[in-house]
Amino acid sequence: MPPRTSPPPTAPPPTPAAAARAVKSQALAEGFDAVRVTTLEDDTVRGERLDRFLALGRHGQMGWMADTADRRRHPRALWPEARSAVVLGLNYGPDTDPLDALSHRDRGVISVYAQGRDYHDVVKKRLKALGGWMARALGGELKVFVDTAPLMEKPLAAQSGLGWQGKHTNLVSRAFGSWLFLGVILTTLDLAADAAETDHCGSCRACLDICPTGAFPAPYQLDARLCVSYLTIEHRGPVPEDLRPGLGNRIYGCDDCLAVCPWNKFAQRAAEQAFEPRAALTAPRLAALAGLDDGAFREMFAGSPVKRVGRDRFVRNVAYALGNSADPAAIAALAPLLHDGDETVRDAALWALNRLRPGPAGHEGPSAKSGFGA
Repeated sequence: MPPRTSPPPTAPPPTPAAAARAVKSQALAEGFDAVRVTTLEDDTVRGERLDRFLALGRHGQMGWMADTADRRRHPRALWPEARSAVVLGLNYGPDTDPLDALSHRDRGVISVYAQGRDYHDVVKKRLKALGGWMARALGGELKVFVDTAPLMEKPLAAQSGLGWQGKHTNLVSRAFGSWLFLGVILTTLDLAADAAETDHCGSCRACLDICPTGAFPAPYQLDARLCVSYLTIEHRGPVPEDLRPGLGNRIYGCDDCLAVCPWNKFAQRAAEQAFEPRAALTAPRLAALAGLDDGAFREMFAGSPVKRVGRDRFVRNVAYALGNSADPAAIAALAPLLHDGDETVRDAALWALNRLRPGPAGHEGPSAKSGFGA
């Protein structure tokens, strides 16, 4: 009878520090540009800021923020068993200054993040790949998040050391400036935490001063109801008339407060091919966009975040931009929109025509009536 052998010894689980190092190494191998780890300790300041934001009504029509406030205040309210958060960044830095496009008033400006493929799809695919590796190599349970659940990624990113929340409330990175998409993996594993990043804004207020609609009541505070990104993406119905001139030729989102940040001197052009801007979405002609019907809109913006706003809201934005162009040639593109099937588009076209030519634009006939306050 052969001698009895003992089973091979089971390797001890990695220490929290070793596990964190392994996760970071694998995250970079999966194509992420930045990765940090933080614990999920109580943070009352995060909840207090959220409560104040909601109490002041600064979330506007984004009722889902109030509906999910209890889960949004802290990651453990979303998942009590979570112990650590892996916060990941994917660089989407542009190779040109986004502010340059604002001077071409006959063209629309689409936010840098929306000119390529939808980042949700790109980031989530990599998060799932990293999460699968973590489950196999380290065990534990995990959940992945990409801006689609009631999880406040920016405070977690600052807590992890990935960057800090600037005076415009967005994340700023010393290595990538303003241009990081964020993803988060919550896990039941104990991972060694990184130190939080400190605030490096100093006395600079460039992001506050450049805002075309005055959306920052004070440093580190945002009133979404005045933010161009909110107005062109989230806001339903007509945009308040006093804010329409501030939209300029921005038709989806706004990069002003991001692009002006001095820390962008360290920013790098995105290496991810999916984030390369599509030619059709880089300063498209407003007159052509005004003629989009629903089918053409869906075809043009397939796979883009822009598709989520729908044709009517997008053409509403285009009409405002044409009204701000100071170009009489835009009248020809706007006139058909007075007969559009969407009331908000008709209102936007009437306002724009009144900006571009003297006298009442309503002489086009009964269908020219906006329906709002008429």
